[in-house]
Amino acid sequence: MRIETVELRRLRLPLVRAFETSFGRTDTREFLLVRVAGEGLAGWGECVAEQDPFYSAETTATAWGVLRDHLVPALLSGPVAHPRDVWTRLSHVRGHRMAKAGLEMAAWDLFARQQGVPLARVLGGTRDEIASGVSIGIQPSLDALATRVDEAVSAGYQRVKIKVKPGYDLAPVRYLRERYPDLALMVDANAAYTLEDTSALQALDAWQLTMIEQPLDEEDLLHHARLQRSLRTAVCLDESIVSARRAEEAFALGACRIVNIKPGRVGGHAESIALHDACARHGVPVWHGGMLESGIGRAHNVHLASLPNFSLPGDIAASARYYRPDLVDPEFVVSARGTLCVPDGPGIGVAVVEDRVVHATLDHLTLP
Repeated sequence: MRIETVELRRLRLPLVRAFETSFGRTDTREFLLVRVAGEGLAGWGECVAEQDPFYSAETTATAWGVLRDHLVPALLSGPVAHPRDVWTRLSHVRGHRMAKAGLEMAAWDLFARQQGVPLARVLGGTRDEIASGVSIGIQPSLDALATRVDEAVSAGYQRVKIKVKPGYDLAPVRYLRERYPDLALMVDANAAYTLEDTSALQALDAWQLTMIEQPLDEEDLLHHARLQRSLRTAVCLDESIVSARRAEEAFALGACRIVNIKPGRVGGHAESIALHDACARHGVPVWHGGMLESGIGRAHNVHLASLPNFSLPGDIAASARYYRPDLVDPEFVVSARGTLCVPDGPGIGVAVVEDRVVHATLDHLTLP
């Protein structure tokens, strides 16, 4: 497998609706696309780093620099036998998992296109459709929250996740549970709490949540273990789990019962597969998170989520919830039963609409 050129693009796309979490509000998303070409074909990847270092220390600026100066030159230094070898080729660069993921996932797309098969097949996927859930940001009022959840339920989504933070947790959960007694409901704190907030989190136990996602700081596995022992509700770790090795540490401590896998955060598909397999060995279910990806990143997510241990509905929703139009054709649509089809064409299985990509591009660089 030889990669001849790599293109980097920095894009900006407006969201259909602003998305608010415990660390801020997003109206417009800035992100990077990576296009790798070889043997007359091209593969695409998306770097999920954001413009500001709030969710992660990585940003679009740091990712652009490390890709341009270190990662892309390393990848172009010689052929790789298989895309799983890309991670090893880039291992001399410490960290920068989001930047590495954009490049590595593009290589997987190219490889699957060269083989003439869907990406899911080379990743080890076993399903032709996946269960879809939806993530709803912090809303200005409970009525506004109810409107967003009503829309999601009517659209068929199998699970609803709401963002929470100290002071905005018990009231929205109680309100939704009373409105939807049988809804699969979970909350995501994005590390907004500390162990001192245990009583507030214990109050959520009464409302039959599927899980509480990432309540404490991402580096604090010990406190997550203490918190999990005090809760009936399962703790799910997201930001804390950056690798299969980190997951093994979390399981040894009893820090969680569920794991959220995001390939764009952990370094790409190879590390995601290793993490998926480690969770399966420990009997820990996983689900696929989302990072407000365009249709390119969303396509990668759909293919990965077809692996067997992705047993809970993920945050992979319809394109139209985020971007109109999206960057791919066809766009992703959720069925009335709350599922997304895994594209069956070569690679990511959808066409990248390049004029839309060009229109949204702020910076462009080609490295031969």
